[in-house]
Amino acid sequence: MSCRAIALVFCVLLTSQSVCAQSVRIGVFGLFRPHQLEVRSTPGAAIVVRAGDSTFVLEPGSNRDVARIRVSSGAIILEIGERVVPASEILATSRSGGAVGFVLAIPNKISRRYVGALRVRVISGVLIPVVTMDMETAVASTVQAESFPGAPLEALKAQAVAARSYFTAGKGRHRNFDFCDTTHCQFLRDPPSVKSLALEATRATRGLVLAYHDHPFAAMFTRSCGGRLRTPEELGMPTRGYPYFAVVCDYCRRNPIRWTRKIPRQDAAGLKADSELSRLAIDRRLGWDAVPSNNFTIHIEGQDAILEGTGKGHGIGLCQRGASAMAEAGADFREILSHYYPNATIVTIHPH
Repeated sequence: MSCRAIALVFCVLLTSQSVCAQSVRIGVFGLFRPHQLEVRSTPGAAIVVRAGDSTFVLEPGSNRDVARIRVSSGAIILEIGERVVPASEILATSRSGGAVGFVLAIPNKISRRYVGALRVRVISGVLIPVVTMDMETAVASTVQAESFPGAPLEALKAQAVAARSYFTAGKGRHRNFDFCDTTHCQFLRDPPSVKSLALEATRATRGLVLAYHDHPFAAMFTRSCGGRLRTPEELGMPTRGYPYFAVVCDYCRRNPIRWTRKIPRQDAAGLKADSELSRLAIDRRLGWDAVPSNNFTIHIEGQDAILEGTGKGHGIGLCQRGASAMAEAGADFREILSHYYPNATIVTIHPH
C-alpha cells in the first residue's frame, strides 16, 4: 500500500473525520545531528516542497522524486533535479498542505517512513527535521515501536492509552518541537501496517487517556519492573501530575529478567540504585544498556565493578512485560491500567 493510501487510511480509521485535527510535532533523527537529509516520494504520493518563494512537486517515476537538503555556511541548501535553492526552512506537505506519506533519510545511515507534514530548519549548524502528524498516527507508531513482539491486544490497548496520555500532557521538554523520537520521550518509528494489532489497539482506545483528579498526566512506562514498581521519589525524580505507587508486579516477581554487567570501577563510584540520573549518566558514557535498571547490587573486582540486577528500564508506571502477562491471563486493558496506575481514571479527550 502506498504512503498516500496509508495516510488516508490512518485519518479515516483513527479519527473518523475527513481532517486529522489534533496533532503533535515530533523531532526526528536528533541523535544523529544530521547535516544532510533526503526526502523521497513514494508510489501514489505527490509531495509539495516549499523553500522560500520556490515550490516543487516530488513525484515517483519522474526526474524529481527526491529532495536533497544540506547545510552550507549555516544555511539550508535544497537540491531538486538541477535546481539549487537556498532557504531558511523547508516545508514538505500534501498538495492541500496537510499530511502526506514520505521517506526521510540521512544518506548512508538511516531511512524511515512517515505520514505527516515535514519542516526542516537549521539550528547551530545542524538540520532539525520535525514531523507534524495527527495524534492517533503518533500513538499507533509509538505502540508499534515500544511494544514487545507478540504482545496481546489488551496489553497493546493499555500501551496506547499510556502513549496517548504522554502525548497529551507531556509537552515542554523540547524547545523546537513537542516530543523527540527517543526514550527521552517515546520511541516513534514507521507507522504500523493497516492490519497490525498496534493500529487495532489505537483505534479501539481512540481518545482515551489517563487522568488524576480529572487532569490528564504524562504516563510513564517501563520494559520490565523486576517485581515491584518504583516511585519517582525513590529515584530522585520529580513528580508531575500523578504520584505513582510501589505496585507489586506478580509476573516479574516470579519471573524476573536477570542481568550482569561489568563496568570500570571509576564509573561505578557515582552510581546509585536510588538515582535515575546517575544510571542515565553511566548509560550516556558507556552505552544505553550499560546499566539496564535501578535494581542492582555492586561488588568490586580489581579495577572493575560487577553489577547484578533485575528488570529493564526505570521501573515506573506500566510494566510492559507484566501487562502482557495480565492480558494473557484474561485481563482487559482497563484492568491492566487500574493495576499499574492506582487511583487514576480513564477519560476521553476530543480533537480540537
